[in-house]
Amino acid sequence: MPKKLPIGIQTFKKLREGDYLYIDKTKQIYNLITTNSVYFISRPRRFGKSLLISTLEEVFKGNKELFKGLDIYQEDYNWKEYPVIRISFGGNLYEDRKVLEDYVNYSIDEISKNYNIEISQDEEITIRLRKLIRKLSEIDKVVILIDEYDKPLIDNLTQDKKNIFIENREFLKAFYSVFKEMDEYLKFVLLTGVSKFSKAGVFSGLNQLQDITMDARFADLLGWTQSELEKNFPEEIKMLAKKENLDQKQTIEKIKHWYNGYQFSENGDKKVYNPFSSLLLFQKQKFSFHWFESGTPSFLINLVREKNYDLAKIENSELSENVFSGYEIENLNPLSLLTQTGYLTIKETFQDKYDDTLVYKLAYPNFEVKKAFLENLIKKYSQLETDENYINKSIRALEENKLDDFFLNLQVFFANIPYDLQLKKEVYYQTVFYCIFNLIGLKVDAEIKTNIGRIDALIEIENSIYIFEFKLNSSKEEALAQIKEKKYYEKFLNQNKKVYLVGVEFRFDDQEKNIGEWVVEEISG
Repeated sequence: MPKKLPIGIQTFKKLREGDYLYIDKTKQIYNLITTNSVYFISRPRRFGKSLLISTLEEVFKGNKELFKGLDIYQEDYNWKEYPVIRISFGGNLYEDRKVLEDYVNYSIDEISKNYNIEISQDEEITIRLRKLIRKLSEIDKVVILIDEYDKPLIDNLTQDKKNIFIENREFLKAFYSVFKEMDEYLKFVLLTGVSKFSKAGVFSGLNQLQDITMDARFADLLGWTQSELEKNFPEEIKMLAKKENLDQKQTIEKIKHWYNGYQFSENGDKKVYNPFSSLLLFQKQKFSFHWFESGTPSFLINLVREKNYDLAKIENSELSENVFSGYEIENLNPLSLLTQTGYLTIKETFQDKYDDTLVYKLAYPNFEVKKAFLENLIKKYSQLETDENYINKSIRALEENKLDDFFLNLQVFFANIPYDLQLKKEVYYQTVFYCIFNLIGLKVDAEIKTNIGRIDALIEIENSIYIFEFKLNSSKEEALAQIKEKKYYEKFLNQNKKVYLVGVEFRFDDQEKNIGEWVVEEISG
């Protein structure tokens, strides 16, 4: 019989005592606690960071029997008990500095009570923390576990909350710098979070910190590999195959397509699943947008809009290592933020031939994230609900080669965008086109070939290939001529499919922002 699925359980003791499924990560945990002492790791939300913190707490409390049957149980580890300072910033909304200060003071008080230590409440917080560490060290060296260290910053990661962000950042900078000052009293330190703010900001006083976010040794410390998923969920996969009317191999490929694809190492040999989506897939026996529906930070979508970022460039975009390694509110990079929060992932890496720096090539991690993200963008850019029927009507028009119906559908969509959202920026409309064409492509086929650069696009369906070129405030004939001149169609010939070249005029002025006229020409192979 399969074990109970640990949906929403982030406490290691509860998980083990309740006989829930646990995918064994304790070999990496053993390597982590025996190789260094001060670590930082960032992962997207719902990736198991809180469970990792809870597991480490039980290791350092010496609760060996909770680990019976797991890898670390067989290791030569002394299971000595150490005093633990564990603080999670995940449970509050930090919309001013006082909330943050009150919470940290409360945490210090609770830890002090647990160890029967008295710490004066009349002193400044960093002094209280120093005293707590020093008194705990009389028992033994102290373990510090900080979960969601960046929540007080992410809560305020918009320009209208910039002052609160800066106040919270300065508080956290002073708070975390205590760890360096008290290093002689510390056994182990781990900070987890969604994002990585630059060392010049939050971590300026913690320069002994080892960042293992992209360390190949710990690439699958959080998240599940393909082999872990297949080994631990054989019955769930079998049931899903029956429900989907697929064989075992087809089912595994569909699961991989929907949910696998996150990469947290430079060599790219350990892609992992988001545990949250995978667990809900097996519990509900349904392919759905489980991770995305659990909460998408609106500031991400707002940031993309504020920066007028051309999402047509998002797939296969490149980001240098120094940009990826940290950021601040004064200079937010949408690609870096989208990657660190899990909406993009690293596809591959290479060395820049000019300055020898490492460059990351980015992509959406999987189908779940890409489709849900695009639908969310469409809603934000147009304030219209993404209508599946609208997408289906567009696909049907293409399948029946009814281009007039296809473009009339698009015209209705653009006409319904509220006037106050109709920004006088071409990139705004490029983004809308990008989302629409990608959603059509994703709906048509899991392996759809879709390519968009500037505003031009390609959609391949069962019997036809459509190559689109959009011209802003220029003629449909010029758009068609560009396709021919650049011979976009050549590689699609001789595939036993009809190839259509579609030149489209897009009117972009004070009176109108919509598709104008279009011309279609079939190319024979």
